[in-house]
Amino acid sequence: MFEALPEKEMHVRADACYNRMNARRSVRDFSDRPVPREFIEQAIRTASTAPSGAHMQPWTFVAVSDPELKRRIREAAEEEERTSYNGRMSEEWLEALEPIGTDANKPFLETVPWIVVLFAQRSGVRGDGSKRKHFYVQESCGIAAGFFIAALHEMGLATLTHTPSPMRFLSELLERPPNEAPYILFPVGYPAAHAVVPDLQRKPLGDVAIWR
Repeated sequence: MFEALPEKEMHVRADACYNRMNARRSVRDFSDRPVPREFIEQAIRTASTAPSGAHMQPWTFVAVSDPELKRRIREAAEEEERTSYNGRMSEEWLEALEPIGTDANKPFLETVPWIVVLFAQRSGVRGDGSKRKHFYVQESCGIAAGFFIAALHEMGLATLTHTPSPMRFLSELLERPPNEAPYILFPVGYPAAHAVVPDLQRKPLGDVAIWR
């Protein structure tokens, strides 16, 4: 429910939210420290409050903690990544990734306590089994992914938006129906003690906003 606030309180909340989110970083080295399932559940609940086209909520979050399944996901992801780094990616793309220091090796997919895969439901299924059209699926799932990331950061967990391409192997390994397509893979957990993130600078407001 909407709550009108005094401007002073609005300033306090706006600054606090910005400072928290500006401290967020993607992590590629994770600890194996356990994360209780309840935190993953709550993050998915929060993600599912996102707006969506015609309120269809066209997403499915598949949370994986089984070690054997995580191993299989890692192997399949690394196979696709090796192909990408060795031919699929353009020189311009590889050059853009160089400061971040990524490569085809993804050991964090086994180390991390949780892998959460967001699937986009390209269509739905009615109670009678007939197909139901979903609207603005990509946009809706993108917003839900943002809510999910914010929820994890707010509770003190780290993640990474990992999109090995193509991602069909996730549909097979996680036994998802044909109307769903993998959208983003999120490793979720605590940063490793030795984790280092690139010293990246975000664009200033003047570079991303235009006032008319």
